[in-house]
Amino acid sequence: MAETKEYQKMKDIYGSLVFDQKEMKQRLPQDVFENLVGAMEGRQKLDSGIADTVALAMKDWAVSKGADHWAHWFHPLTELTAEKHTAFLTADENGNPLNSFRGKDLMQSEPDASSFPSGGTRSTFEARGYSAWDPTSPAFIIRSRKGGTLCIPSVFIAYDGSPLDLKTFLLRSMQAVESRAMKMLKLFGNRGVRYVHATVGGEQEFFLLDRPRAQKRPDIRFCGRTLVGSPPPRDQKMEDHYFGAIPTRVLSYMEDVQRDLARLGVDLATRHNENARCQFEFAPQFTEANLACDQNQLIMETMRKMARQHELRLLFHEKPFHEMNGSGKHINFSLEDSEGRNLLKPSTNHRKNVIFLSFLSAFILGAAKHFGLLQASISTPGNMYRLGGHEAPPYIISVYLGDAVAGMLRAIEEGGGGDGMKQTKGTLDLGLPKLPDIVAFDSDRNRTSPLAFTGNKFEFRAPGASQAMAVPVMSLLSVWAAGLEEFLTLFEEHINGGEDPVEAAIKTIRRVSEINRDIRFEGDAYTGGWHAEAERRGLVKAHTIPEGIDLFMEPSTLQMLEELGVFSKKEMEAFHTIKMESFVKNIEIEMSVLRDMVWEGILPAISKQLILERDSFAIADGFGLPGTESWKRIIVKLAEAKISLIEKTRELAALREKMAAMPTRAHADEIVNSAVPLMKEIRKTADSIEIFLSGENMPYPNYRNLLSLSA
Repeated sequence: MAETKEYQKMKDIYGSLVFDQKEMKQRLPQDVFENLVGAMEGRQKLDSGIADTVALAMKDWAVSKGADHWAHWFHPLTELTAEKHTAFLTADENGNPLNSFRGKDLMQSEPDASSFPSGGTRSTFEARGYSAWDPTSPAFIIRSRKGGTLCIPSVFIAYDGSPLDLKTFLLRSMQAVESRAMKMLKLFGNRGVRYVHATVGGEQEFFLLDRPRAQKRPDIRFCGRTLVGSPPPRDQKMEDHYFGAIPTRVLSYMEDVQRDLARLGVDLATRHNENARCQFEFAPQFTEANLACDQNQLIMETMRKMARQHELRLLFHEKPFHEMNGSGKHINFSLEDSEGRNLLKPSTNHRKNVIFLSFLSAFILGAAKHFGLLQASISTPGNMYRLGGHEAPPYIISVYLGDAVAGMLRAIEEGGGGDGMKQTKGTLDLGLPKLPDIVAFDSDRNRTSPLAFTGNKFEFRAPGASQAMAVPVMSLLSVWAAGLEEFLTLFEEHINGGEDPVEAAIKTIRRVSEINRDIRFEGDAYTGGWHAEAERRGLVKAHTIPEGIDLFMEPSTLQMLEELGVFSKKEMEAFHTIKMESFVKNIEIEMSVLRDMVWEGILPAISKQLILERDSFAIADGFGLPGTESWKRIIVKLAEAKISLIEKTRELAALREKMAAMPTRAHADEIVNSAVPLMKEIRKTADSIEIFLSGENMPYPNYRNLLSLSA
């Protein structure tokens, strides 16, 4: 079948704005190319002597694509991206224009670091910061209407060497897990493996609204979610949106996003309607962890830009709408060796299956010992509203393996030998001769589990949609590295005693399976019984987001991260401070916006409705009509709601003023214990009178109007 013109065009533009290995090979001398690829694969250190050659080739390529500026592109601790554009065009000593980009420009630049969060490690006047090229992630061009910018993925550090970005910690965690994975494979006798890479794929959920309508709501503009508003008669009750036909307007938007991302080498493998109305999802292909985190930032930024062009309002908030499905960023992850083997892929071959079970057991061991770090990594303001409801897993870390893998571990615990996977379910006969049989997996999926094994990878379902992937990915890889370190210690003891690696591994798997048993749970994680059981097993360390953030500072977590070389204690103290301050600032903004929405919109709307009801009631009452008591009750309800809202918003303002004088940690607790419950009360009152307001008196577009996208 002939390929369509559109498909050919997508293939033609794919990666056209990325300085990838194909482009490097064409433009760089062979020895320079091999040195650069070796550094990218982690096999050798980058030779700074090749910088001028690489910079010249990169500049010529970028200029040929229309770029007129370059920038070191990095991920500050804001969890967004940052860039400082510098022009290629300069003048020589005779005033003649020329394009300049030197090796020292490529290797390092010096953006002002004073306005980025540092967690108190430096004063505002200490402005010097360094961005340094990360060759493991390829440079790319972001086009603009009048040119473009060559973006060079980089790390960002302070003058004293303290990391001020997320990438540095991510790269450290990758090094920690990949080096230990290599050691594991060598112990199994796999001498030909050159490297192991962590691979990641992040599913991105999001909401799309009509921009003109959404912009009329201050809560959406400033908070990315609705602070008031009652659910419409039909939200997700009919369960007809999930995987439904994509609205024409949204499909056009998705196609444009996919086209622009294809140019950047980002392959969005799937797109579909999600559970709630106006909720959708993109899922990219798996790639190396560092690149996956960079690409997710590009996905989010491209989606933001394209939404404005399509007059859509994009929402990444974890819970934009009350009593509706929230948005997550499900992170799928595994390890892959230089031969392309997925180390989490089960096999019917006995030896390969023991290797698979060893890597799987090491991860579960790390999660069992350091689940506090995983919980800390998903402790964000938006997740406070999302976790535990409408398909989001509960705020308790557990691991689901499925019947087949869980059964294999049980068999090993009972003295078995870890035999290969057995197809226990075979095929499903639908009784329809015209349709093929469906190959069944060995176990079902568990959507209530934060960490689920899904056949050849783990899926971390707890991260929020607005999060940068680097924090949860760093945590997952650190936990895995710690588990591998402990597994290897036990494994080597058996090997040094003269045992065959396979038998040694089985004994080690048996031992660690006994240790990690408490974190494994195969049932429904929504049930109250599981929550009580999780408490008994010691899996509940935090009930609130501030308590979850505190788990970054748990002594065992700090020791583990320091031993792995991912975080120093000083760095984690700063990171913890930034996360706590971010939580406080986010909720304080919501408090302020809620107060303003009530006083600027809802209270005047109630007054208008009261006047309307009073005047019309007076006319009706003059006729002596029966049944006016019900009418009176509505008027009284409106008046009582107005009084209540006045009192509660004044209380909210006073509480905000009181909290301003508190230390950050006490401030965070007061937000959870006092501010959030008070905001819920205000919302409940405001939502209760929404049905009594006429359309002309409705202060803001309601859910019914917001959750509607015309074709």
